[in-house]
Formats: sequence, C-alpha cells, structure tokens
Amino acid sequence: MYVKICGIRRQEDALIAAGLGADAIGLLVGRQHPSPDFISEQAAAGIARMLPSKTKTVLVTHVPDVDEIERLLRETEIATVQLHSEISPDAVQELKARLPNLTVIKSVHVVSDESIEYPKPYLNLVDGFVLDSFNPATNQVGGTGLTHDWSLSQRIVSRYSSARVWLAGGLHAGNVRAAILAVKPFGVDVNSGTKASDGFKDPRKIEAFITQAKCSAKPQT
Repeated sequence: MYVKICGIRRQEDALIAAGLGADAIGLLVGRQHPSPDFISEQAAAGIARMLPSKTKTVLVTHVPDVDEIERLLRETEIATVQLHSEISPDAVQELKARLPNLTVIKSVHVVSDESIEYPKPYLNLVDGFVLDSFNPATNQVGGTGLTHDWSLSQRIVSRYSSARVWLAGGLHAGNVRAAILAVKPFGVDVNSGTKASDGFKDPRKIEAFITQAKCSAKPQT
C-alpha cells in the first residue's frame, strides 16, 4: 500500500516521515483556498533536496495557471505535481508538453454521483487521481479532516481500473484499514490525521498510520 504524508512544513517532519516508511511526502505550494499548511517554494525546494531518493516529493498546489505551475516546479525542482484546482484538461496537456517528464496527479472531490464522471476527461492526460473531500463551509479543498462517501470512491476506483488512485479525506490510523478495504485504492494520502496539536506532524501518528496502512490487504493495481 502506497502511503503519502501530506502537508509537511518542516525538514525534520519530512525526514521522520521518510524514516518511518512513507513512500511520498506532499509539500503545499501555491495557495488559493484556506489552508494553514502552505509553504514557500524556497522552503519546499529545501525540503525536497534533503529527502532520500526512495521517498518521492509531491508538489501540491491550488494554482490553475500553467505558467505559474511551471515556475513553481522549476523553482523547487520537484518532478511530481498534485493539482488541487479546477484546471482544464487542455491546460494539463500544455503542462505535460512543457515538462515531458512530469508526473501529474489530479484531485477529484467526491461529493455526489457526478464525481464518478469527473476523471474521464483527464484519464489519458494524468498519471493518477487523488479522491478527496471538500468542505463547502470553509471552502477547503484538501486537509479538511472530513471523510466522504467511500462507496462513491470505490465506484471511481472500479470505473477507472487502469489508473492509479489514492484515497484521501479524513483518514487517520483508526480508520485507514477500513477505508482501504472499502475502496481498494492504489494508495492513501493523509494530512490532518497525522498532525499534533501545534499543527506540525506527530511522529507517533505518522508511525501508526503507516503501520495500519501497510498492514492492510494490498489492493489490485
């Protein structure tokens, strides 16, 4: 089970996550919706440079503009981007043309049956999808701490069986095994479920989450 720890803001938290077996960490750069977890591109570059090569670094951004996304990726020298915006398929295609070696993950906000059709225009353009929750009360598009209807996510995983799909949204050590069994994703993505009271990462929560996720039945990929 592939595990991504998102919302990393400090080098020490990144190293802890990597040391505990995280397959990837997410660095939030380019904020356009409420979130306390965004950092500068300079900070992201510094974290990315010191991570071991076995741990993938993912730049997570709200930015929909191709020029700005390209600038952030070149500034940070990060080769994987998670697009948490309503960026158009044409814009994704343009971004891939400019950066041919870029790995692109597209967010899907799971809110209704309509969410099942949402990935279709992106299917041949991106390298995977992350199924996340949306909080209309706060306008948060990630890091909400809210779960969504996992039955809808499972239908998305089944519908797009050729794609790598990560499950996110309100996951923590206490529910991640049930989530994996229900949805059967390629991987899981956690932010708020690994936070301490100070807003930074809690090593014990990271360890517990990774242990529970890795012990779960491995899904078909």
